[in-house]
Amino acid sequence: MYGHFNPFEQTGAWWQHLLMLVVAAVLGYIIGYITKKSEVENLESKLSLLDAAVDDFYKTKEVVAVSPIPVAIENKLPEPAVERNAPVVVPTVAPVIPDDLKLVEGIGSKIEQLLNNEGIFTFAQLASTSPERIKEILVAAGSRFQMHDPFTWPEQSALARDGKLEELKTWQNELKKGRKE
Repeated sequence: MYGHFNPFEQTGAWWQHLLMLVVAAVLGYIIGYITKKSEVENLESKLSLLDAAVDDFYKTKEVVAVSPIPVAIENKLPEPAVERNAPVVVPTVAPVIPDDLKLVEGIGSKIEQLLNNEGIFTFAQLASTSPERIKEILVAAGSRFQMHDPFTWPEQSALARDGKLEELKTWQNELKKGRKE
């Protein structure tokens, strides 16, 4: 009595369900492909614009900025010797060539990466950073790094900065995991 409402009990209905599943899968694939393709094209166009901007940046040797004088201050200032809104030439900054901070006893690749993230790339920068500041960086990075003792790192990096590598190696042989014994 209830069997005629169940399509699976009809012998000829199985192929209709299979056909609907295949059609739904094909339509889903096509819609997904079109959506992804347009998204990829959009991202590729943005990437090409960014590449062009980076190329333009590296081609310029000087950065030119326009420095307008605010109207409120303009009336109070003496007449400038230079024309208003004249371009101001800003000198370019030489790129920092990072040192291998892992030469310092107690610094590994992960800690070097932490220091780089905080703007410390060279032995000179590390030598001028206080041990307390280095400890703050380590503590902020989590329990994995809190156990390290950075109090000899500025001294070690000062020796490396000054090219006193033999003296540094001798001292490091006396240290125990970067600590004074």
